[in-house]
Amino acid sequence: MIRNDALDRLPVRHAVPELLAALDRRGAAVLSAPPGTGKTTLVPLALAGLIGEGPRRRVLVAEPRRMAVRAAARRMAWLLGEEAGGTVGFSVRGERRTGPSTRVEVVTTGILLQRLQRDPELAGVDVVLLDECHERHLDADTAMAFLVDVRATLRPELKLIAASATSDAAAWADLLTVLDGGGPAPVVRSSGEGHGCRVFFEAPPPGVRPAHGTWVDPALLRHVAATVRLALERHEGDVLCFLPGTGEIARTAGMLAGVDAEVLQLHGRAPAAVQDAVLRGTEPGGPRRVVLATSVAESSLTVPGVRIVVDSGLAREPRTDHARGLGSLATVTVSEATATQRAGRAGREAFGFVYRCWAEASDGGRPRFPSPEIKVADLADFALRAACWGDPTAEGLALLDAPPAGAMTAARSVLGSIGAVDEAGRATDRGVRMSRLGLHPRLGRALLDGAPEVGVRRAAEVVALLSEEPPRDYGDDLAAAWRAARRGADGYGARWKAEARRLERSAAEVAGGASGGSGAPGASEASGASGASGASVRPGAAGGSAGPTAGDDAVAGLVTALAFPERVARAREQGGYLMVSGSGARLGEGSGLRATPWLAVAVADRTARDATARVRLAAVVDEDMARRAAGHLRSTGEEVRWEDGDVVARSVDRLGAVELTVRPLGAKADPALLREALLDGLRREGSGLLRWSREAGELRARLAFLHREVGEPWPDVADEALVERADEWLEPELSRAARRADLGRIDAGEALRRLLPWASGEAGRLGELAPERIEVPSGSRIRVEYGGERPVLAVKLQEMFGLAETPRVAGVPVLVHLLSPAGRPAAVTADLASFWRDGYRSVRAELRGRYPKHPWPEDPSVAEATRFTSARLRREG
Repeated sequence: MIRNDALDRLPVRHAVPELLAALDRRGAAVLSAPPGTGKTTLVPLALAGLIGEGPRRRVLVAEPRRMAVRAAARRMAWLLGEEAGGTVGFSVRGERRTGPSTRVEVVTTGILLQRLQRDPELAGVDVVLLDECHERHLDADTAMAFLVDVRATLRPELKLIAASATSDAAAWADLLTVLDGGGPAPVVRSSGEGHGCRVFFEAPPPGVRPAHGTWVDPALLRHVAATVRLALERHEGDVLCFLPGTGEIARTAGMLAGVDAEVLQLHGRAPAAVQDAVLRGTEPGGPRRVVLATSVAESSLTVPGVRIVVDSGLAREPRTDHARGLGSLATVTVSEATATQRAGRAGREAFGFVYRCWAEASDGGRPRFPSPEIKVADLADFALRAACWGDPTAEGLALLDAPPAGAMTAARSVLGSIGAVDEAGRATDRGVRMSRLGLHPRLGRALLDGAPEVGVRRAAEVVALLSEEPPRDYGDDLAAAWRAARRGADGYGARWKAEARRLERSAAEVAGGASGGSGAPGASEASGASGASGASVRPGAAGGSAGPTAGDDAVAGLVTALAFPERVARAREQGGYLMVSGSGARLGEGSGLRATPWLAVAVADRTARDATARVRLAAVVDEDMARRAAGHLRSTGEEVRWEDGDVVARSVDRLGAVELTVRPLGAKADPALLREALLDGLRREGSGLLRWSREAGELRARLAFLHREVGEPWPDVADEALVERADEWLEPELSRAARRADLGRIDAGEALRRLLPWASGEAGRLGELAPERIEVPSGSRIRVEYGGERPVLAVKLQEMFGLAETPRVAGVPVLVHLLSPAGRPAAVTADLASFWRDGYRSVRAELRGRYPKHPWPEDPSVAEATRFTSARLRREG
């Protein structure tokens, strides 16, 4: 029996007629309804004609999370007076409850994508409702793009709805414009606000440090726990507290010990029984509950009995280091849209209360919406889906945000290396089979190539471990975690067994069209892909210790290495590991894997503050297995480079960044490579590597002066220019050199003269334009220093008597440093006439008493210049 009383209390019912009319008129619409108004449960029933007077349709509802799928289906079935699996069914990975009478099916967006790629027309489906679009999950964005394409090209009658409580409705409406070319899709808004709520801001105490990586200041968690206690004292009802991750949930639960309520932990890894118990609520008269939850409880769920929401203000988002193939989680400040979604959980059943654990003054600085996953995630799976869809670049897909070019390049490189796409980026038959496994392409490769080696069941079991990281208390040894999962009766063990069975069936299904016994194409099919020769490990390949009868360690190692070849790592002499990708890695204290020479790293993360990646899960491999799994990354050749101040020349056999064998080359190295290495040394350390005498340095300074003041044909002698013109002035000595010491034997002065403009005859004017010495009135020939902004002539003051004009070189007045009889600076001038007239008197007054034996005439401009004392001048006179 339909529960009309419950349906009538859902505010979105008032928007249903407008939504149905929009669909009839345009075939697509955006539904914007606040949290708690019933858009997830009432609207699909109305679309299917199960309530109201609309036509009977088959409706597919896509949710971002498995928990939301099950909860929404059960809620709709309850509203119809049924159990899930009848009129309303659901499908998640590893579980499907539908029947011949199913009119509304709730699925994850991942399941929807799988169906679209198997059957783009979605035969038998009349309406697709994509829920919680504002969360911007990559699967949801991709599914919407594919649906837009389907309706534009294959099924114009397919009706499409983008629904969210806080979405940027205008952007989605514009995206759906392509469906009929008649302008943006209509936006239908529900005016209901649920039962409403009151918001309180509880600022944390001073000194709480910002979160980074997955670290959250314990002081903030203590503040959240204190806020939960405060809310329990002030208000009736259960508490839903949002925290960024399972670690924070566990720690906060410990801080709530002794509270007068049942403390429950709700997250995606919680056992299904626990999730269902939380969503069922408690019997009347039962204890109050505090539900500590991650973002899984933000949307599409009603947690019965909740009247209070405590929001930590934090969430976790994925981050990907595309260059190293490493992922990590970042703790971020929640957006306005997310905070609104969370607050909406408080007012779903009655008026509620929301406690935000941040200062009200900082509330306006939050981003409007969460970061689109397409901007920050690993795009290998997306790129393969796009390639299988027929749009390898994804440029023709209707996406709110285009995928970053760098991330797409990295994704296509991964897909090429495992034979999933060809040189043009088009999906190979092998890639199509991978896409049908419902796995990341890396794991698809591991399953397809590992199954012939170790057996389908064992490969599937290891891949199931890799697809959902085991609990931390299983340890960091993948083989040991595998054994624990087999024994375990916990929620993870149950999910793992179900997923392993699913993968075993899927591997058998896709293997039917594979060539050979490996379930993968031969090398010829993937020959267009980068490194395709290493894309598949064939049964019976030489070497390696894994096989149908191999132990758990060998099997786990092979499958992991196939999935993540660039994460194969070798122990370093100084501790830790070096991955094939070039990243350093370290094991946790007390890890049983520490003495292992080689590892295949399954799970690792590296935050911006860490120099090396932290290994969370890894398996033991040997060198031969590493060579096979990462064979497409192997290279052998001569390496000649400038390193640590000298030339290093060696022959290296390497696996990515890991050096397998090294042999010094010495004088046998390629002369061209040696020359380039020496030039690199000159670029890095400068021309000081050559032998510069005093005369050579002076010549270089004179040439630099002429290049600056005169220009062509006088050469630029800066380090960069000299390296650029090495062919003209450092040969043949450079080509004969093999190491740093050989550079130090090159006479830079003799070499530099090769750059003088001999051909034009200007070289002969070097002494005229930039003389080494200038003759002064006393008859002395004084050296000119060219190293500064202008030439400097340092000369005793008495030797310049009688000279009215400042000497010039290349038309530039020299800077005259006038010295005392003792050779100490007395004055500096570029205008001698002015100095004799205005500056000399003060210098004469200061120095004549110190140096009475030297002449200090009243008018130096007409006096006779001299190098001698007054007495000697009288004797010689």
